Amino acid sequence: MPELLVPDNLKAGVSLACRYEPEPHATYLELAQHYQTAILPARPYKPKDKAKAEAGVLLVERWILARLRHQRFFSLAELNRTIADLLVDLNRRPFQKLPGSRLSSFESLDKPELKPLPEQPYDFAVWKKAKTGIDYHIEVDKHYYSVPHPLVGKKLDVRISATVVEVLHQGERVASHLKSSRGGFTTCLEHMPKSHQQHQKWSPERFIRWGQSIGPCTAQVTEQVLQGRPHPEQGYRACLGLLNHARRYSKKRLEAACERALTIQSPNYRSVTSILKKGLDQQPLEGIQDNETESLRPLHSNVRGSDYYH
Repeated sequence: MPELLVPDNLKAGVSLACRYEPEPHATYLELAQHYQTAILPARPYKPKDKAKAEAGVLLVERWILARLRHQRFFSLAELNRTIADLLVDLNRRPFQKLPGSRLSSFESLDKPELKPLPEQPYDFAVWKKAKTGIDYHIEVDKHYYSVPHPLVGKKLDVRISATVVEVLHQGERVASHLKSSRGGFTTCLEHMPKSHQQHQKWSPERFIRWGQSIGPCTAQVTEQVLQGRPHPEQGYRACLGLLNHARRYSKKRLEAACERALTIQSPNYRSVTSILKKGLDQQPLEGIQDNETESLRPLHSNVRGSDYYH
């Protein structure tokens, strides 16, 4: 491993391109720390800062790519094998004005100065920012992971590897979870508040009272949303979305939609939202058909229905 890396100012490697104090991307910086090397990006619009690399690109274009321009390849593996053979030939080609070749110069000058690789392989991970919701969970790839409840409302750093999701606050790890597939919640009991004193602003009782101020059916749907989760806090987001429909559609329409959702035995946020969007809340309950639950499914170009085959 070399002592120093000199990349371009590409967005994948450098988050903030600056002439004096560039900021490498978090994933790239973590890679450098793992291999115990430093990153010194070239200055913007200054390719001479990495003249050796630019000269190497020109050399490969002339001696490898130019020789392949009339050939056709039918797989990436086949192309890579051909390039590898030509690369060996290029590195062994004698210099025109200096003794030796690129291979002999590497063996005598560069190789003795390189550091050995670490014993453990680099674990690739993606970094992102996430804001903690009122249910003290953060969203990562459509899945929700818990963090300590005092961090509600704060922006946290999230490190996402192939198997683990780590959450950091001010550089200190505050939570770690096994990565799960999309959908659902991963909650640690120790992240939950021991009492409602620190969580008094949002509680199941407050959501139910909010629903009762709209109507009994809305309160009943809200209560069932909270009871249908392993932890009531996991239903806070759905309750917020449900009750906020009163501002968009009116309290009267939300109450009618909740009544219809209870009638078809589908008291959840998705059903109520679909009823409001389609205006089914404005139709009489006597006209409910047995297959109305099917009509509440979201429209999609791949869902064609039975009429498609007539």
